[in-house]
Amino acid sequence: MIQTHDLTKTFGDFLAVDRVTFSVEPGTIFAILGPNGAGKTTTVRMLTSILRPTSGWARVAGLDVTQHPTQVRSLVGVLTEQHGLYERMKGIEYLDFFAQVYHLPPGERQRRPRQLMDHFGLGDALDKRLGEYSKGMKQKLALVRAMLHDPPVLLLDEPTSAMDPQSARLVREAIKELRREERTIAITTHNLTEAQNLADRIAVIRKGRIIANGTFRELSQRFVGAPLMELHLAQAANGALGDLQDMVEVVECDTRRVRYRTPRPAEDNPQIIRRLTGLGLDIVTLSEVSQTLEDVYLQIVQEDEGADHHDRRS
Repeated sequence: MIQTHDLTKTFGDFLAVDRVTFSVEPGTIFAILGPNGAGKTTTVRMLTSILRPTSGWARVAGLDVTQHPTQVRSLVGVLTEQHGLYERMKGIEYLDFFAQVYHLPPGERQRRPRQLMDHFGLGDALDKRLGEYSKGMKQKLALVRAMLHDPPVLLLDEPTSAMDPQSARLVREAIKELRREERTIAITTHNLTEAQNLADRIAVIRKGRIIANGTFRELSQRFVGAPLMELHLAQAANGALGDLQDMVEVVECDTRRVRYRTPRPAEDNPQIIRRLTGLGLDIVTLSEVSQTLEDVYLQIVQEDEGADHHDRRS
């Protein structure tokens, strides 16, 4: 549904996006992560035909963003970092204006805005001027605007920014629902917990380059290591836990607790249980230690920074 190949954008001598290549399948949520100035927003603007690539190409629903800009825009709903709301207008006036821009038929112009505003808890704000909206309300209104024409592709820049926890949860649930309807969604966000919970695939971009791309589990195994397990015993093991080093990679160990890594937990965990119970030791718990996207992201960026430092010294 979204494809790019060597997508590049320069502004004068500044290389903003450097040969970015990725593919997003229908019904997939794709998160683009990276620090400020990494090239995330520039990439999104090229995908919406707002900016013309310097080189490379991008396609949305099979349409080249350079050759078919009008058709691409009709297929994409966009939530930008700067919403550009007309604050003297009332909510219903604002949405009706964009419903006309999207060429919605008269019946849909009446129904669709009210349906979406009710869904996001803004039904009572339709007749309020946008200047009276809170930051969170404006964010939700901008998301409603992006969804007015029922697009198959959504490009969302910080979709829950400035929202209270309840509103943010509502938006996340709406995004998941849209995925179930086979829409394709690309989001940029600094909220790593949100990205971990929402995204099917994650790309990390730094200095205009994609430095990592994959599922959370793929990235976790590549940059952090094999799954981390933690086992607790009911009594002191007298060195038995340290002896597990011949079976797995022991990371931490004391008399009653051990943490170890194994790329084959389904095979190694039963063997460890049999060994310890055979020694008369009672196992209280054995579980996988949850890795967070923050752990993985920081490791990805750290390795890339280290590579930069090495290149400068070479």
